[in-house]
This record gives sequence, C-alpha cells and structure tokens, in this order.
Amino acid sequence: MRHLPATIFCACALLTASLASAASLTIRIDDVRSADGTLEVAVYNSAGAFLKKSVAATGAKAVQGSTTVIVNDLPAGEYAYAIFHDANGNGKMDTNMIGIPTEDYAFSNNAFGKMGPPRFDAAKLTVPAAGLNATVSLKP
Repeated sequence: MRHLPATIFCACALLTASLASAASLTIRIDDVRSADGTLEVAVYNSAGAFLKKSVAATGAKAVQGSTTVIVNDLPAGEYAYAIFHDANGNGKMDTNMIGIPTEDYAFSNNAFGKMGPPRFDAAKLTVPAAGLNATVSLKP
C-alpha cells in the first residue's frame, strides 16, 4: 500500500510520455465533387495490413472542392492511407458488378496500381513526431 503513490506517479509519467510522442496526420483532400456524405480515411502501418487492417480510421463531412481530415495519435513511423467519398452515406465503398469502385477514392502520395490498388510501398509516407500535412486528389 505504501508503494501505491509511487506506482501511480510512474504510470502517469509513462502515459504522458507516450502521448507526447503521438503525431497528427493532416490530409487535405482535393477534387471533392459534392458535399454529400462523408470522406472516410483508413490508415495502415505495413504492407501486410494494407487495405486489410487499419491502425486508425476517421471521417469528416464532405465539403465540395476541398475537405481536411485529421488523424490524431499516430506514433512516428511509416504509414499509407486510403480514402473514399461515401456520398450516399451507406458506410461502405460501393463497387459495380465486377468490383470497380463507383465512389471517388484516393491513396496517399496519389498512388495508383495497375489493375487494382497500389502497393503499400508506392503509397507509404513517413509521419515524423512533429506530424505531417499531406494533400491528395480524389479520383472518380
């Protein structure tokens, strides 16, 4: 019981230190064709997880022209993100019968793949501890 104050102090110090190293990724999304729905962002930290398991996800109300989305609390490191404009508000990326997206989308670095999404290496960017501002354009 007499060690409880010291334990609490150490836990608070570790929590504060970990929060101090968290970075923000600010993404300006250009070429938003309408103010309908939301822009959904998923962030990935490895090639194996890319487009499968995100480490962060957020969204923002769409604003025609340009919309800014901020992803907070990312440890400094390499990431790639994927964005889609959920114009109809159904919470998913709509595709046609053969799987081609029917809603606008983008990947970090404006990366595109051949006959499918880009590879993680083409889309990855480095987020320093100070944070990063990035710009991307939606593609129909």
